[in-house]
Amino acid sequence: MMQRASPILEVRNLAKRFGDHGAAGLRNVDFSVSNGETLAVVGASGSGKTTLARLVMRLLPPEAGSIHFRGQDITALRGEGLRRLRPHFQMVFQDPLAAFNPRASVRRVLEDPLRLHGLAAKAEYDTVIGATLERVGLSADLITRLPLELSGGQRQRVAIARAILTKPDLIVLDEPVSALDVSVRAQILNLLLDLQEETGVAYLFISHDLAVVRAFADRMIVMEEGRITETGMTEQVLANPQSNATRILIAAVPRL
Repeated sequence: MMQRASPILEVRNLAKRFGDHGAAGLRNVDFSVSNGETLAVVGASGSGKTTLARLVMRLLPPEAGSIHFRGQDITALRGEGLRRLRPHFQMVFQDPLAAFNPRASVRRVLEDPLRLHGLAAKAEYDTVIGATLERVGLSADLITRLPLELSGGQRQRVAIARAILTKPDLIVLDEPVSALDVSVRAQILNLLLDLQEETGVAYLFISHDLAVVRAFADRMIVMEEGRITETGMTEQVLANPQSNATRILIAAVPRL
């Protein structure tokens, strides 16, 4: 886990309303993520974590506030401008099956970003894909498999491979290990840490698991009902929680 001063992502006064009565999904959310840093976003179910991730990825439009990526305001960016920027920020979902075409082979899943963003010549696809699979601890022999023919851990490694193909500056990780068993979870987290050490990529890490957050994140923010109730260095927040939301989350994990 590396930390540098330069912010890669700056979110200011971000807000998103849901429902017929204007119920707030997010309210006045402020934070930044530096190059090479892991910022965890934690909170109970319904606290706004995934909504925040989707806003940052520009999968949802905000009601108010701004999102700056690499110093550029991307809040209202659309069309070709957004497409050009897409390779530089990627997302890994909790369930990669939901993000994959179940009828597409691993080759096709990983070809898509190469083709869409013009990252390699067609003749180079298999070489680039094979090298990327090996980088995430998978055999290039899996290139012809379908997602349903892979284990959960293998699918998540393919999802990470797809994310890193574009050499992004930021990856949003939305509960990337919560569906995996404990041993596979540790392997995936170690892989992500190794990739961060090699490349300096920043992570926005969405999680409800404070034990994982303690092992993985440099800093953390705690969300409750769409607001940030606490923020700070991970160890400091967990050792001396200031908000009731944080204390409730800690109480739910006895080993903390």
